[in-house]
Amino acid sequence: MLNDQLKSYHIVLASGSPRRQQFFKDLGLDFEIILKPVKEEYPTRLRHFEISDYLAQLKAIPFKEDLKEHTILITSDTIVWHDNKALGKPKHEQEAFEMLRSMSGKTHEVITSVCFTTTSIQKTVNAITKVSFKELTDDEIHYYIKTCKPFDKAGAYGIQEWIGQIGITKIEGSYFNVVGLPTHLVYKTLLCLIS
Repeated sequence: MLNDQLKSYHIVLASGSPRRQQFFKDLGLDFEIILKPVKEEYPTRLRHFEISDYLAQLKAIPFKEDLKEHTILITSDTIVWHDNKALGKPKHEQEAFEMLRSMSGKTHEVITSVCFTTTSIQKTVNAITKVSFKELTDDEIHYYIKTCKPFDKAGAYGIQEWIGQIGITKIEGSYFNVVGLPTHLVYKTLLCLIS
């Protein structure tokens, strides 16, 4: 449905995430994947959704010179906000363990920002979902890290994986946002951009 309305546009998804790519397929969109490296660093003064907004916009910068008319570039970033700090992707098993241990028995926020860039405008939207974990045992955390290797995921976990099935007790907000893309916002924003 949306694809028919976008047929005169070229959608570029700048994401290597297989989950985000699958969401775009599930939305029925024709799109091209183009990746350009960017150093994902942000000013330390930024807090909460300011961080993911900044990083989503930062990922669009390498494409600015090459954008053509009727191209919509989509970049995105997800962080986990817990205890007043951003948890990114863990670099190794110990860091993954520490992240999951810190979230055990508590509620954190998953924030995903999506940036839409054309030759004339740039619009950034974000979604925030609250996720609560049960008290996780050390054995459960170690088992999850060993079997699922969640090193490509902010906060060291995937809600759709084993740890989500056994450990998540409550979710407030978009489930798809926690997986990595607030699909309802992508749909709504694309409709706004072309109307």
